[in-house]
Amino acid sequence: MSDPGLPAPGPDGQLRCPWAMSAPEYLAYHDGEWGRPVRDDRGIFERLSLEAFQAGLSWLTILRKRENFRAAFAGFDPAVVAEFGPADVTRLLGDAGIIRNRAKITAVIGNARAALAVPGGLAALVWSYAADPADASSAGPATMAEIPAWTPASKALARELRGYGFSFTGPVTAYATFQACGVIDDHLRDCVRRGASRARAASRGPGV
Repeated sequence: MSDPGLPAPGPDGQLRCPWAMSAPEYLAYHDGEWGRPVRDDRGIFERLSLEAFQAGLSWLTILRKRENFRAAFAGFDPAVVAEFGPADVTRLLGDAGIIRNRAKITAVIGNARAALAVPGGLAALVWSYAADPADASSAGPATMAEIPAWTPASKALARELRGYGFSFTGPVTAYATFQACGVIDDHLRDCVRRGASRARAASRGPGV
């Protein structure tokens, strides 16, 4: 029996992180988005919000509801979401297409307001925790067991976000956001996507 923590062959025979093989949605997300640098405030806010909604649930559930979340939260534009009021909370609680959790819904609205107050913007804050490429290991984790749930950097970001008034953004959520937004490349060492997302983004210039 193969080790579930090791890279697994995809439909094209190339090795990928094993979690990508469990559902078509995971494969598409793994190959096209996870680990690819996201440098705009709206993109960072969306992923931070979705990671908060994922707490206690399967990420697959979030992926399958993602377009519903985008429609419900105005494309995760922080300036628009920050203006949501009680009527919007009621609307969201009645939306079967999203996760109807009052605490998480109100947290996202509060986080939008907090994001607007971050000096320099949310994306700049998150990316300030990126490791210096000269200091970062180029090899990457060999197995899933080598990937942490959180790091000192994600703990520090969570603390800073809390200082700005964010909630549902603890160290684990912060680290998952690092992974999703390419702040750290946690594709396994032998995964076909290891380093590919960063290289493609670099070739296209900033803002991708």
